[in-house]
Amino acid sequence: MPQRPAQPGRSERSRWRLWAPLTGLTGLVLVGAVLWWSGRAGAADAVWAVVTVLALLPAAFSVLRELWRRRFGVDVIAVLALAGALGVGEYLAGAVIAVMLATGRTLEAYAQRRATRDLRALLERAPRTARRRSADGGVEVVPVDRVAVGDRLLVGPGDVVAVDGVTESPATLDESVVTGESRLVERAAGEAVASGVINAGAGFGLRATENAERSTYAGIVRLAQEATARKAPTVRLADRYAAAFVPFTLVLAGLGWVLSGDFIRAVAVLVVATPCPLLLATPIAIVSGLSRVARRGVLVRDGGSLEVLGRARTLLVDKTGTLTAGRPRVAETVVAPGGDPDEVLRLAASVEQLSPHVLAAALVRQAGDRGLALRTPTEVTEEPGRGVHGRVDGRLIRVGQLTVDLPEWAAQVRSRAEAAGHSVVWVADEHGPLGAVLFADPVRPDAHRAVERLRAAGLTRIVMVTGDREGTARQVADAVGVDDVLARCTPQEKVARVRAEADRAVTVMVGDGVNDAPALAEAHVGVAMGATGATASADVADAVLTVDRLDPLADAVEVARHARRIAVQSATIGMGLAVLAMCFAAAGRLPPVAGAFLQEGIDVLVILNALRALRSPRPPA
Repeated sequence: MPQRPAQPGRSERSRWRLWAPLTGLTGLVLVGAVLWWSGRAGAADAVWAVVTVLALLPAAFSVLRELWRRRFGVDVIAVLALAGALGVGEYLAGAVIAVMLATGRTLEAYAQRRATRDLRALLERAPRTARRRSADGGVEVVPVDRVAVGDRLLVGPGDVVAVDGVTESPATLDESVVTGESRLVERAAGEAVASGVINAGAGFGLRATENAERSTYAGIVRLAQEATARKAPTVRLADRYAAAFVPFTLVLAGLGWVLSGDFIRAVAVLVVATPCPLLLATPIAIVSGLSRVARRGVLVRDGGSLEVLGRARTLLVDKTGTLTAGRPRVAETVVAPGGDPDEVLRLAASVEQLSPHVLAAALVRQAGDRGLALRTPTEVTEEPGRGVHGRVDGRLIRVGQLTVDLPEWAAQVRSRAEAAGHSVVWVADEHGPLGAVLFADPVRPDAHRAVERLRAAGLTRIVMVTGDREGTARQVADAVGVDDVLARCTPQEKVARVRAEADRAVTVMVGDGVNDAPALAEAHVGVAMGATGATASADVADAVLTVDRLDPLADAVEVARHARRIAVQSATIGMGLAVLAMCFAAAGRLPPVAGAFLQEGIDVLVILNALRALRSPRPPA
């Protein structure tokens, strides 16, 4: 759909608000410099004092507000430095500190604007209307939130697909916003299409399978909003250091004063102790990393999750939909002696209509291909990891795993399925098993390469967890090259395994089903596979892959390590140089004005270094 045009002058006003404080303060400092060089030192000091006060008042208000909330941070050092410079008449030093603080805040805002540019673009191009076909054959334009499941839509050339759906005719799509891949994709009639993709060909019909709120693009937008709204928790790293750094600074300043009797030494220590490298450089690097992973098709909720992802060593990954193709097909329907294969398939597909599981979708698709008339089930309940049960035509039908002893025919079916590497879904009623549906879900052609890339990115242990049988799981594990496999795994067992692995190393869990949600929540970093996966998984995950492949996760791990390395490097170098300068200041070797200029240089150096996180990391050798 046509997108809402940007408001004229909006970007110019935004840029002006970004740079105005720094420009104004710098201009006043230069005015003072001109006055000083012209021999009017008193007037110059007055201008520099005004600059110092302009920075001191908001900084002091911010510190008092934090103290009122019982939070104590290193910002207090900047306030003491500004106040000390005023107290001893070092007005130029105070003005330089003011410009330093304004420079840091401006660079931080600039970095965040640049880092979140891709995420803001998602919000700006969210579909707002859709063309819905009416009962009389006409087409009406309706708000996207009025589209319901089952509605027939018309997607015109250039339109953004408003909701998830199934094509009614062939379509040519640009899926780059969702998948990150720029090439056009051809979709045949009956194929699933995610919201947010662009129609790059002729108009086509679409039957909605989700409303706007539960569609793929809405989920991506929600994550984008969270990512842009949250600051990296590493911002608070400075406050954690405050308990040690602030007393150290005050003691060093006090010693310099007491041992020399010169209060200016104390002011000089406070000037060079202003911790902009820790306050600004670290979050800039992490937020920049968020932008990079978003470009690779991975939406991370916040900087804390990205920082943890950069330390990950163990990966637990679900089988279906991650290492396998995720679009299983029905290979065979086997029934009890005297049973009707079509009737068993009809009953199973009727119950599974409401389930988001990939096997359920395959069942429903097979029933549709066979022309079977499905009924609307009642009393439907899904038990993660075990299956679905509900009433169809008055019969209680269970579809999923069986916990009872299998009759002889069923045992033979299970043995045959294990030998062929097929998954089995049992169909039963109140009296026992009626039949079984065998599924073939081939290993993804790129799965082995993806596992190797994950190892190259720094993951040293990769474990596959699945509810499937041991034989099938082992075949997939051997094909893709994982280190270990846990088969016939219930959701509770997945949680226990994630907890056990997390006790040994920073652990990532990847899954795509409702049954994976508890394990995702237990992991250090939970990753939902594909925005079209189950809502429960995406809601508890720390990150979502917008494509159903593992490759982007390897990219995300590399970017996360790169961003974290730069963040730590920036903070360590910056604070190390600051502490060294503090020692010189305490010894009387660095006056306040020189210390202010030196600290300004340190801050700019480490912040520019942090901006390197916006660039792609070097590929592994």
